[in-house]
Amino acid sequence: MSIRKKLFATVLAFSTALASPAFAETITSALAKAYQYNSSLNSARADVRVTDENVPLAKSGYRPQISGSASYTLSNNRIDRLRASGYRKSESQSGSVGVELRQMIFDGFQTRNNVAAAVAQVRAANQSLRNTEQTTLFNAAQAYMDVIRDRQVAALTQQNLAFLDEQVRAAKSRFEVGEGTRTDVAQAEASRANAVAMLSGSRANIARSSANYREYIGDDPGKLSPASPLSKLLPKSLESAIAAALDEHPAIQASKHLVDAADYGVKSAEGAILPQLNLFAGVSRDYSGSEVDGNESGQNTWSRSAQIGAQLSIPIYQGGRTSAAVRQAKESLGKARIDVDVNRDTVRNAVASAWASYVSATEGVRAQRAVAEAARLALNGVIEERNVGQRTTLDVLDAQADVIEAQINLVSDEHDVVVASYAILSAMGRLTAKNLGLNVAEYDPQEHYRAVKDKWIGLRTPDGR
Repeated sequence: MSIRKKLFATVLAFSTALASPAFAETITSALAKAYQYNSSLNSARADVRVTDENVPLAKSGYRPQISGSASYTLSNNRIDRLRASGYRKSESQSGSVGVELRQMIFDGFQTRNNVAAAVAQVRAANQSLRNTEQTTLFNAAQAYMDVIRDRQVAALTQQNLAFLDEQVRAAKSRFEVGEGTRTDVAQAEASRANAVAMLSGSRANIARSSANYREYIGDDPGKLSPASPLSKLLPKSLESAIAAALDEHPAIQASKHLVDAADYGVKSAEGAILPQLNLFAGVSRDYSGSEVDGNESGQNTWSRSAQIGAQLSIPIYQGGRTSAAVRQAKESLGKARIDVDVNRDTVRNAVASAWASYVSATEGVRAQRAVAEAARLALNGVIEERNVGQRTTLDVLDAQADVIEAQINLVSDEHDVVVASYAILSAMGRLTAKNLGLNVAEYDPQEHYRAVKDKWIGLRTPDGR
């Protein structure tokens, strides 16, 4: 079997292994695993559940506070007599139990604004979670494609090494019969040594990309099916992609909700300057008694008391603390508004960069296919010319180097086309489980929020912990 037929058989076997639908994992199933099991994504979901609890915390300012109290005191006294032997012993005891209720009537609208700020923070957290989900899906898609690319490059370098092994053998054979030179042998061996180094580097790249695959997807990569770019989900132009991103991207939406939260924070801080009015009510039962030398003194008493009232507090001066808090809240509001513009600029740049990469890689695939085909034809021609003495071994080695370079560039561009298509959707805010058609139950952060936002009591979380 000729060298070209051997190489073709190797490539066909490798391609068939990658494309086998019965045993190979698809990029869709890999992304479904990442959506469900990625640790960083599940941590972000837990952060949202933590933020949800800020709403009932803020609402507690509307609700009454009830506290109970109890106390007991026992005192022993010894009184020495001055003119007679012995001493007198007295003992007294007292205790009380009571219950007090306090209800806020007016707190300068602080509670109302704190609740509104907490709700806005929950909305921002939900949008941030959407952003994290899309980042995770993109990272998983990139890790998937990296493994495919690195495996293909390793297969190509392995084929290159096999070709160069044959060239070394042929060069030595021609040298032994006087048709070649020692230089031809040395050049072939140098190219083979370089191919060995390339193969070692390719295998190291596979190890790194496999580690990334496991980090984002949760499993070691097995047989992976080739993936196609998401061309049908992409807009027709860069301008429409940017417009959609500025309108839909969750990072921008989150920053807008944080502006609302900061605005309510300013109002809450200003409320500390206003009067505060609280109602209170309480009941208590008290006991006191005493004994002298073991005899009751007759002063044992039980008493009951009840009280109800209102307390009005008018802030006058707190050392500048309240004023500083108001100014700080206003600066936070200003920063939140600037962050909206920052996120818009970041999203716009990400869309433009991903779009440029997609266009470049798409054109590169077409060009590199032509280059690879031309390089293979040139290699075949150089080999034939070398066989009749019109070319040297170095010419063959140079032609083979052109072939392997073109093939690796083609693999790289095919990888970049797919990754860039996912990057565009991620930059637009549309890389979601629904749009990708993942076979998963979508995580709904509102489910936990609805379960806790109006809770008055209870230590268990909605999942039973």
